[in-house]
Amino acid sequence: MTGPVGVGIGWRPEIAGFVAELPGLRFVEVVAEALAATGPLPDGLADLRGRGVTVVPHGVRLSLGGAEPVDPARVAHLARVAALVDAPLVSEHIAFVRAGGLEAGHLLPLPRSREAVAAVVANVRRARAELPVPIALEPIAALFDWPDDELDEADFLTEILAATDASLLLDVANVHANARNRGGDPLALLDRLPLERVAYVHVAGGAEQGGYYHDTHTDPVPAEVLDLVRELCSRRRPPALLLERDGHYPPAAELRAELDALAAASGHPVIT
Repeated sequence: MTGPVGVGIGWRPEIAGFVAELPGLRFVEVVAEALAATGPLPDGLADLRGRGVTVVPHGVRLSLGGAEPVDPARVAHLARVAALVDAPLVSEHIAFVRAGGLEAGHLLPLPRSREAVAAVVANVRRARAELPVPIALEPIAALFDWPDDELDEADFLTEILAATDASLLLDVANVHANARNRGGDPLALLDRLPLERVAYVHVAGGAEQGGYYHDTHTDPVPAEVLDLVRELCSRRRPPALLLERDGHYPPAAELRAELDALAAASGHPVIT
């Protein structure tokens, strides 16, 4: 099976009917922890697999950036889900979700330190040893920088990817959010990232609240994020693009318009 291509969408039960009706759909992403590792697949997702649509499991609970070793049971679940959907790869976040035995329930940002690089690298290597497919790593959006940062974003990511030989899941909405909230030039970051390692790209909407831009996944994709998609595609062959929507789903016509806008910004064929 080949990796993701074209324009895709995050599969959620609430929009399964809409997704099923997209004639040109080539791939979807599903939250790995939302699936039972032993199956069966939900009907809508099983139907997509029957049509040859690529399914990428996206993990949210491995805590690859945690100081503690990655939980073998969580890695095993991700591995079983990858096999269940015949995935070409899986993805997870460069973040931590637990510490000292406590679960945060959120993806939390890491200090960009040498110690954090070592922790991520060790956990990614542990996970890769048990996974049947490659892994792509996604940097998250964050509202703040840690005071003991030793590396900038580009060097931090490049060191992790080089040491693990992992692919990059680049979220351009996160790039936009971080530039707005933490300062920095998003185009300068794109120019310094190893774009040849990009496996696929997340695109999502957000909103201003309390003086910060929040990566909500419940709002329309802003023009600035679409501009970043265009800039990315001008720097390398257009990668696979995935629209993330989580809750407050708009009417089908609006979702179709967002997917068409991604296709237009990247040069991919429309899927609607």
